[in-house]
Amino acid sequence: MSTSDNQYPTGHHISRRTFLKAGAASAVGVTALATCGKATHDFLKTVDAKGRVLIIGGGAAGCSMAARLARRIEHPDITIVDPSERQFYQPGFTFVAAGIFKPGEVWRPQREFIPRGVRWVKDTVAGLDPSAQEARTAGGKRLGYDFLVLCPGIQLDWHRVEGITRETLGQGNAHCIYDFLGAQKYWKAMREFTARGGRGVFTDTYTKHKCGGAPKKICMLTEHMARKRGTRSHTRIDYFCSEKALYDVPYYTPRLLQLYGERGIGLQVNCRVKGIDTQARRVYMERHETRKETVWDSETGHEVERETRMVTPFAEDYDLLSFVPPQSAPDFIRQSGLAWTHGKLAAGGWVEVDKETLVHTRFPNIIALGDCAGIPTSKTSSAIRMQLPVAEANLLDLMQGREPSKRYDGYACCPIVTDYGHVLLCEFDYEKRPAITFPFSMQDMSHERRTAWWLKRRFLKPMYFHAMLKGYM
Repeated sequence: MSTSDNQYPTGHHISRRTFLKAGAASAVGVTALATCGKATHDFLKTVDAKGRVLIIGGGAAGCSMAARLARRIEHPDITIVDPSERQFYQPGFTFVAAGIFKPGEVWRPQREFIPRGVRWVKDTVAGLDPSAQEARTAGGKRLGYDFLVLCPGIQLDWHRVEGITRETLGQGNAHCIYDFLGAQKYWKAMREFTARGGRGVFTDTYTKHKCGGAPKKICMLTEHMARKRGTRSHTRIDYFCSEKALYDVPYYTPRLLQLYGERGIGLQVNCRVKGIDTQARRVYMERHETRKETVWDSETGHEVERETRMVTPFAEDYDLLSFVPPQSAPDFIRQSGLAWTHGKLAAGGWVEVDKETLVHTRFPNIIALGDCAGIPTSKTSSAIRMQLPVAEANLLDLMQGREPSKRYDGYACCPIVTDYGHVLLCEFDYEKRPAITFPFSMQDMSHERRTAWWLKRRFLKPMYFHAMLKGYM
């Protein structure tokens, strides 16, 4: 792999024809299909489901749902609202940041993924009235519906990190790979950093956020690049985790911790980024800890155990910073009264849906899936792939006057890239139990595998563009 300052490592663009050949001939192709979708889909059966369907969001969930419904409903009346002219393969942003994909490899024109017969409103939703069954766009259009599919994705709350904005990413060598341009800036910064060494500080965020493995991936890829370039001995890498543990799926956590230890990556937990001084190259954080102590209760005359929350501010200097801003559902969801108002999912404004049927708990003509859904699982494209057949089947049930028949078990997959050549493929369900799919189930997947790297590197991106968004997966 080239580490020239002027080019990306060699990328491989896979055409649709090549993808189909690989899918037909390769056992790994079968593996990918099994990994990314355990439910089968009856492509040929159409149903006489009636009603106006409005899909808000044209990303992984929105375009895939539109394609599925347009194929299944005999006389579809479907409208999709999304302002973007480009469809991004967002899981590829980490690979752009690491120089594995070129920027042009992770997007296609959005028009390629709007199914024939589906109306596309190129606008942003500004308001939603679920009682009147109407959405209002920023451009002033009013769109009525009988059934609503909510999948507008997630918003990055840049304003919650002082001292930096989306537009100023890269200043002071402070970067965020969750942004398309930000990922490109990081690749340039990574090359410069690993050429000379220094201190790299990597963080995640304390809210629910998309692809929770991404900050860990870019941390390990940067460390590996320093080793490849011979600068690791004068490079310090530290990871500041917002949670109490590096990863919350017990089957995979021990190996991930072992890798961080073996590779000399410093780890601190319960840390939240609050601000960045780009001129001084200093990041300001808070350490949030809960301590239990036994105290005397004068009212009861007994000792009782109480929890005390401790917040300690601190700062870290860096030469290279990778941070993640807090994230939440789009504002119109909370403003419409469709978000959770209690529990752990209330703070982010996530849509209040049943975690198994994906149907709204108070408005049974609304389904939500993808990043905006208020369900206790990871926000990844693999989770969306497993939600799609459930959301489709249950929406068609509702349109035909039936009760929702399908259930989602919380399956998600997070391919944590541990170096240039290996991936720890983390598959799990709502209960944080391993949910390893065939044929990976024949291996010990508690460790990183080169076969999983092949899946991530070669197959998942073309599968996204040529199969998932077309409604075939």
